[in-house]
Amino acid sequence: MLMMKFKPLLTLCCIALLTGCSVFGGPKDDPENWPAERHYQEGKKALKIGDYKGAVEQFENLIARHPFGVYAQQAQLDIAYAYYKYSEPESSIAAADQFIKLYPRHERVDYAYYIKGLARFPEPTLMERWFDLDLAQRNPRETREAFQYFQDLARRYPDSPYAEDAAQRMVYLRNNLARNELYAARFYIRKGAYVAAANRAKFVVEHYDRTPSIPEALAIMAKAYEQLGLTDLANDTQRVSAMNFPVPSSRGKSTPLEDESD
Repeated sequence: MLMMKFKPLLTLCCIALLTGCSVFGGPKDDPENWPAERHYQEGKKALKIGDYKGAVEQFENLIARHPFGVYAQQAQLDIAYAYYKYSEPESSIAAADQFIKLYPRHERVDYAYYIKGLARFPEPTLMERWFDLDLAQRNPRETREAFQYFQDLARRYPDSPYAEDAAQRMVYLRNNLARNELYAARFYIRKGAYVAAANRAKFVVEHYDRTPSIPEALAIMAKAYEQLGLTDLANDTQRVSAMNFPVPSSRGKSTPLEDESD
């Protein structure tokens, strides 16, 4: 009789408990039980609002729980992008390399090469923007790596939708590398290290042809050879410069190289 009396109350309690589990996150809402699509959707939502750290977590959870299939493949690419946007270039490149290793024949593997270039592409810091500093004055290691990554993309996938942008970035990077050599050459000229100055300028002429730095590189070479007493080399260099880069008459104007030597 006592059990019969409290049976309706026990039934209501069970219903309340079951409802509570559903409201506060029962087994079905546990991320451990999410399908791959749900993880991917949550990751894309995080990307959309700029929560790149949260996006990486969702995509990594997806790959850990559902390592096979199209969602895992796309998540690997999205991790590389999220790390790039989160200013974590090393992690971005590592994620892209992992995708290339796992899916070398994937239809979007060209994007993995492209994101590697973007991750290493030099961007000005707040200080560099504030003082309008030339990025070519930086250590050129990252610039060389970015150029190499974009070059890999252009060579392997010339028909890629990212190839044109990669080519334009390569022009910019190549110009930066040439200017970096000129900064060193100017430094050596000021210090009177004419052999080193001539070598750095010659490197620009030999490896960065068709860049805006060539005329100044030739001028530095001619001056360095002259200071070293290598008159024939100095004259030959000046002749090449005059033939390829004729200077219009500019009375009263001095060249940048002449300004530095004052």
